[in-house]
Parts: sequence; structure tokens; C-alpha cells
Amino acid sequence: CMDEKYMLLKQKESNFSDDVGSKSGHVIVIGATNRPDALDPALRRSLRFDKEICLDVPDEKAREEIFSLATRNLRLESTLDRSKIARPTSGFVGADFEVLAKNAAMVTAKRAIYARETELSSDIDICSLMKQAVSEEEEKRLFVTTSDFEEALKDFQPTLTREGFSTIPDVTWDDIGGLDHVREAFYHHVIRRFKFPEECKGFENCLETGFLLYGPPGCGKTLVAQAVANEAGVNFIHVEGPQFLNKYVGETEKAIRELFSRARMCSPCIVFFDEVDALTTKRGEQGAWVVERPLNQLLIELSGGKKRDGVVVIAATNRPHMMDPAVQRAGRFGRHIHVPLPNSVQRHSILKAIGKDFRIDPSTDLNAIARMESCENRSGADLLSLVKEAGLAALISDSKRTIKMVHFEKAFSNLKPSLTNQQVREYENIFTDFESAK
Repeated sequence: CMDEKYMLLKQKESNFSDDVGSKSGHVIVIGATNRPDALDPALRRSLRFDKEICLDVPDEKAREEIFSLATRNLRLESTLDRSKIARPTSGFVGADFEVLAKNAAMVTAKRAIYARETELSSDIDICSLMKQAVSEEEEKRLFVTTSDFEEALKDFQPTLTREGFSTIPDVTWDDIGGLDHVREAFYHHVIRRFKFPEECKGFENCLETGFLLYGPPGCGKTLVAQAVANEAGVNFIHVEGPQFLNKYVGETEKAIRELFSRARMCSPCIVFFDEVDALTTKRGEQGAWVVERPLNQLLIELSGGKKRDGVVVIAATNRPHMMDPAVQRAGRFGRHIHVPLPNSVQRHSILKAIGKDFRIDPSTDLNAIARMESCENRSGADLLSLVKEAGLAALISDSKRTIKMVHFEKAFSNLKPSLTNQQVREYENIFTDFESAK
């Protein structure tokens, strides 16, 4: 058995000649690697390492079985729900469960020590308590509980996360505001699918797995994708479209393949493509040859050329008219969701969401601010900048350090909307034409 010997395997192949199979003997050669692409292709053909077995990251059912094996030597409470613990451990491998079991046992031991400390005098040193052996009677009453595992999970970082896999984002819908219609669009297709899979059983083929968010810049498209992943409780991988473009032939396609391979390994997972138009320019147009090969690779991955269970893809753009029509059809980015500039009601909701993290004076009327003419055509990002500017004005001028209407008025005079009226009209025309062409 040669573990991680891919460098050795690049040496002379005389030791692995094709006539090995003709000689009698009972020798089986097994190699292991997490970089199969680094192997010399000659070693992967027939009569050499011709049988390849991929050990994927375990799904929920497999994680539950591995968890049972990893905890077989622990004293578990009789009411322990293994499936409840296995559900939030997406991206965990066998070694992670071994460490998790040890960490949970440590939580149990600490709980027992602190319980003993409260029963005895508070003058006793905690270190001396830790040195005392647990009595048989105490040990019989000591069980690892579900709450111990939940506590151990709080600060636990699985292997795949340390190797570059994203975790569940901490953005919630309360942090966004004003996009209830977008949340509703994602609820049944994504959130309900992952959060309540038993309710969607038998209807999986009816649910879309590719979404395109389009709208002017700064309207919260990235935050929407993060909030969807947070509410669904799934992993999240955020990539920028332009970052995939590589001047070397084949490298961009390789990066796309590796991205979806990573997503499948840590499923359930949401892959978010920001500025996806950089990768999906219409074929046949001037300069489109740069992304033609990467686009073809992306189409293959989106079409499910390889199994894509548990992987949802969300893309965002403010230039949907520049995207190739093939990438917009059903089965790829088939669900199109418009994220427009907020109206006065939505601006009020956004300001309230932003204001939670700032010292807004109770006398400040956020609803009145949202309805001001000077607040028109301001995106969510503009409103965040507005509140920050008002906060800076309050910090400089007001001894009470609260943000009042006068500070917002000063912020309005200092900050203009990121989009001019002409740009807003241009975007409206683009999106109208895009929707009518569907």
C-alpha cells in the first residue's frame, strides 16, 4: 500500500510493467492520493492502477453511521438523537468525527468537574478538583448528551473548511430588509428543499437548482445568496466570475471543474457566482473567444454532466443582456429573479436593518428619510454609506453620539447616489428588454 506516493509513481515505470499480471503471486498494490490529477497518466491505464475508487465526502446517512462508530466507546445518553447531530455536520470526514467525539467527551468531563465544584466549597482550587479521580458512582451518572455535542460543534472547524471550503454564512434576512419577494422565490426551491427534505420527497425534479439574480449594482444580490445559504443551513462557496479567467489554455476550465468538485464534496452547498457575465459572454461576439471554452465547461457542469445532487448554483449580474442565451435556459440558470432599486417602503426596511448596528437617536424618523426625494435612486449599498456618513457627522459634532436628522441631512449633501438618473433609465430599459426576451 503506497499512501500519498504520487511523486514516487512518476519515476521509472519498469517496476510496474504490463507483464506483472502474468506472473504468479498474491500481491495486491493499492495506492492512495488526494491529488489524482498529479499522477502520470501512464500509471492510470489498464493493467497498472486501472481500478480507481473515489471516496467522496459522506452524505447525511453516511455521517450518521460514521458518528455511531466514532462514539461507540462513549457513554451516550439513551435519548441521544444521532441524526440531529449528523445533520449540521456537512463537510465532515471520518477523522473529524473522531475529534468531535473527543471534544464532546471533554465537554462532559468539564461539566462534571464544575458540578462537583458547586457541590463543594468555593475555596477549593479547580486544578485540584481536576486531579481527583471520578468515583464509580459519579461515572455511572455521567453520560455524553446531545447538548455536549452541540457545544463541541460550536468552535469545531472540519477538515474541508480548513482546506478552503466555505462555511455557512452569518448573514440573515434581518440584515437585508426590503427583499421579501426574493426570499419567497427562494423558499420552496432551496430553503425548504434542504431544511425540510421529507416534505419535498418525490418532488425533487420540480425544484430549480440554478438561479440568476439580476439588477443594478449595490442592491444586495450577494447578501441575498448568503442569506439563502444561512436560512437553509448549507455550505456556501463565493466566487467572482473574473477570477476564473486565466491566460493559460485549459486552466480556466480546470478551475471550474475543481470548483464543482469541491461543491459536490461538501454538499449540501450553494455556489454563488458574482459578476457571472464575465464568464458567460455571448458566443460569436467580438472578444467572446476568450471565454468560449470556459463557458462550454460551465454549461457541462450546470447541465449535470456529473451528478450534482445537493448543489445549488446562484449567479448575479447587472448585465444579463450580455450573457449567452444557452446559460439562461431551464436546467442551468433557469430561474431569473429581479433585484431592483428599492422603493420608499423597501428603503425604510433597509434603513431599519442597517440601523440596528448604529446608534440612531429615537427622534430620528427613518420612514421620513426613506421618503425624501434625495433618497430616490439610492441602492442598499448607498443607504449603508449614508448611515455611516451620518454616524461620522454625529461623532464629530454631537456630544451625545447619537445619529439625528441633522446628521442625515449633512450626509445627503455629502453623498450622491451611485447611479445617475440616466443610468437608472438605462438599466430599466436593459432589464425590460431582458424580461421580454424570455
